[in-house]
Amino acid sequence: MAIPLITEQEFDREVRVDLPVLVDFYAEAYPPCRQITPVLEQVAQELTGKLKVVRLDVTRSQRLVQMFRVQALPMMVLIAQGRAVDQLMGPVDKKAILDMVQAFLPAAADEITPKEMQVLVKQQQVVPVDVREPGVFARYRIPGAFNIPKDQVLTRTAELVPSDGRLRVLYGRTTDDAKELAEKIRERGVEVAFLVGGFLHWEAEGGEVERGA
Repeated sequence: MAIPLITEQEFDREVRVDLPVLVDFYAEAYPPCRQITPVLEQVAQELTGKLKVVRLDVTRSQRLVQMFRVQALPMMVLIAQGRAVDQLMGPVDKKAILDMVQAFLPAAADEITPKEMQVLVKQQQVVPVDVREPGVFARYRIPGAFNIPKDQVLTRTAELVPSDGRLRVLYGRTTDDAKELAEKIRERGVEVAFLVGGFLHWEAEGGEVERGA
């Protein structure tokens, strides 16, 4: 996906949108700026509908260069709700960009953050489903959770149907396992969600932990 080049005059209009905007301060003559282009294109493609990525030519945007104190290239500024919230400077990889923007991306319908989960668990509106190994689950887990190891989830989909009106929320150690499983289960027509950041983020965010048998 090609990164659109915007002008200084278009800047305010382009960044005053509902989505977070990643602005790449760019100079065609500077090789590191060209080298980072494929990375930015991958990010823009993967986060279509969640992140807007634009490019600004520093040689024609002196007012913005001064406003954002651009001292070295490449430089990227993340703008959310009309204000700069973070930045990266120098050659960076895809992971660094994704890590910076993650907290500001709009949540998908099947994503639940640890803070949201804490409220929903307290209100008994969801049922946590732990997809970690049984031994780990037995030692510590989210209160009220039941265990279906990840290699059994797709054969036990019937247990995830919200027959009592409470959404089942999958979680693993981190996001990845539960997210992938949730996507596959939803494709089968069963409404489930997954916990962003998994058990590690739940604990880091101060979520209650149930221990022992």
